[in-house]
Amino acid sequence: MTHDPSSRPALSQPRNRKDIPEVAEATDLGADSWAYALAPRLAQFTAVARHEHVTRAAQELGMPQPTLSRALVRLEEDLGVALFARHGRTLSLTPAGRAFLASTERALTELERATDSVRADADPTAGKIAFGFLHTLGPETVPGLIRTFRADHPRVRFQLVQNYGEAMIERLRAGDLDLCLTSPVPDYPDLVARRLDEQKLRLVVPDDHPLAGRKRIRLAEAAGELFVTLEPGYGLRRITDALCAEAGFTPRVAFEGEEAETLRGLVAAGLGVALLPPPAVPRPGVAELTVTAPRAVREIGVAWLDGHPDTPPVAAFKKFLLSRRGVLLPR
Repeated sequence: MTHDPSSRPALSQPRNRKDIPEVAEATDLGADSWAYALAPRLAQFTAVARHEHVTRAAQELGMPQPTLSRALVRLEEDLGVALFARHGRTLSLTPAGRAFLASTERALTELERATDSVRADADPTAGKIAFGFLHTLGPETVPGLIRTFRADHPRVRFQLVQNYGEAMIERLRAGDLDLCLTSPVPDYPDLVARRLDEQKLRLVVPDDHPLAGRKRIRLAEAAGELFVTLEPGYGLRRITDALCAEAGFTPRVAFEGEEAETLRGLVAAGLGVALLPPPAVPRPGVAELTVTAPRAVREIGVAWLDGHPDTPPVAAFKKFLLSRRGVLLPR
């Protein structure tokens, strides 16, 4: 039987989104877009538009033809727009339908691309790990860790972020990082952190400084010196301030920087002294003294967001890092 398109009831005006069950549920979640309700029906609409035939589209989608027909009618009623003109068993797109199809195909392509991306990132053998670490761990420690891990996981991809501790913690919370190596080991209720190793800090002085001939020093002996330090917010700056306070003084700061090796260079230039971890390679122009009191070390730990599920590659790398407890740093 042939149906006259003009005999169809006029489409209703677009319904309030809360009148549509799918949208009402989405609105409860704070959604403010039709996309929440339309997304499950985009593939149905696109299949029918491509075949211009409901039965063939239903076969492709693996769903009953009456169910698909009802879904199309309901979509048009919800939008308040006729997307198809009916011609017996076949359909053709209206101008509104053609415009809607163009956008729908783009949306489905983007969705397919996003699906491929997240599935690739979670692949056990070739997935992605977003890993953050301190600048001071960049020259030697992190390259060694990645080289060792990739001996057994050669196709795993790393997205690396080098930054100071608080910035990495914020990126953990934002979902930009899976794991980070940082110091001091953070203590926040929304994070899980595990101590992995500790690193001795040395008092670095110019090689022509009166203290340069010493092997060891109590930090209190440097109370009258100018210090070059990292900026406030850096973990090593907090450790420096705490150690100086424990030694009975507040350091007079001549310069605040962002990178430990820059500070070592400024010490060599005679700008001040600094508490720093050992360099990857010895630097000329400075002498590095062992601090005997107070105990001058910084703890290095790994942190991740509590309750955040791990993909297989992230779980494997986390297990690897935890296995390096006590041997994380080069000796």
